[in-house]
Amino acid sequence: MYKCNEDRMKDKINTFSRFGATGNGGITRYSLSEEALQARAEFEKRMEKTGAIIEIDDVGNIYATLEGTDKNAKRIVMGSHADSVKNGGNYDGILGVISAMEVLETIAEQKIPHKHPITAMIWTNEEGSLYPPAMMCSGIVCNDYLPEDIKHNFEYDKMMNSVSIEDRTTTFGEALEKSGYKGNKSYRLSRENALCMFETHIEQGPILEEAGNEIGVVDCVLGMFNQRIKFYGQTVHAGTFPMNKRKDAFFAAAQAILYLHEEIDKLGIKDLVYTTGEVVCHPCVHTCVPDYFDFSFEARHEDAKELEKVLAVVKSCADKEWAGCRCETVPAWNRDTVYWDKKLVGYVEESAKELGVKYQYIHSGAGHDAQFVSYMIPTTMIFVQSKNGLSHCEEEYSDPKHCTDGATVMLNSVLKADVSE
Repeated sequence: MYKCNEDRMKDKINTFSRFGATGNGGITRYSLSEEALQARAEFEKRMEKTGAIIEIDDVGNIYATLEGTDKNAKRIVMGSHADSVKNGGNYDGILGVISAMEVLETIAEQKIPHKHPITAMIWTNEEGSLYPPAMMCSGIVCNDYLPEDIKHNFEYDKMMNSVSIEDRTTTFGEALEKSGYKGNKSYRLSRENALCMFETHIEQGPILEEAGNEIGVVDCVLGMFNQRIKFYGQTVHAGTFPMNKRKDAFFAAAQAILYLHEEIDKLGIKDLVYTTGEVVCHPCVHTCVPDYFDFSFEARHEDAKELEKVLAVVKSCADKEWAGCRCETVPAWNRDTVYWDKKLVGYVEESAKELGVKYQYIHSGAGHDAQFVSYMIPTTMIFVQSKNGLSHCEEEYSDPKHCTDGATVMLNSVLKADVSE
């Protein structure tokens, strides 16, 4: 069994944490920003030192490849993203990039023989923080293989014209041109040039830590649905209109949220998670009673039948009147559970066992580029323990030893895939 270098991993973690540092322990590194370009340049510099060949596709995804002994073999790919959310942490996404880099560095340093080309890569704009939607460029690259209800969200022309949510003027396409990272479409990951893909990522939850395990052998990304729940009332003056005559849409929504929690919890569905996370209030003025309130509701679970039970509760909100207000529920989007390739999952488990790393099987509740890639080629993921389960915040942290163990598990999994084909 081959092992990665913890000191080298620490160095990469510390180095990349400087690109977009907030001064409070985290980063803000929007896709194609100056900070993101610094991270990309560091990736290219280090990968070129290993002897890797650098290629960039037409949506800015970067591929660094060590050639194998078989010039006709398809490449084995590892990667994740280098962009972050606002005031995010130093591990989400970038750990997968750093881990892929470490695998290539270990192979080059130890002269590990391999038949297939082995590629470390950066996916562009996974977070969608500045240019929605999330997982934009993996969605574009894998578009031909995505389910029909997802495919239309990732049409190339539409994505190139996706407008920055920060300044409402710059498009993704314009930022890509300016960045110097608009490459050649022929370099895109595809069924024709890739055998399989591995993505290492922090867990972003507390399950591994609470169980005392370092590594998660990920078997799927959970299915989910997202609905908008809208309430229609009447705007009146906040100081003059009697309470018993009001149709307060905000108050109506508050009642409905309590109802949803009570009724969904009664279902007793194990491992279900659900969230009301985004709101719209009109007119959103302190002297006015709101005449409109709209909130998002999403639920995640492996079993589609269990999600249907939750959806039935959500839809029942539209059958009631809330504080004199009318309610409607509108589907936003949904996805089925995406299962990882069983052979690759097996390689990850075998590697963890052989290395003596504490591990467990685990689901991913969050979406990742790998889920889109899985529609095109065999794919799997490896999770690394997150301290206190924190992620998408400046306190996000994973122990360097665990990070190194994750990279080591991926290295040996990649080598198992290399000799099996």
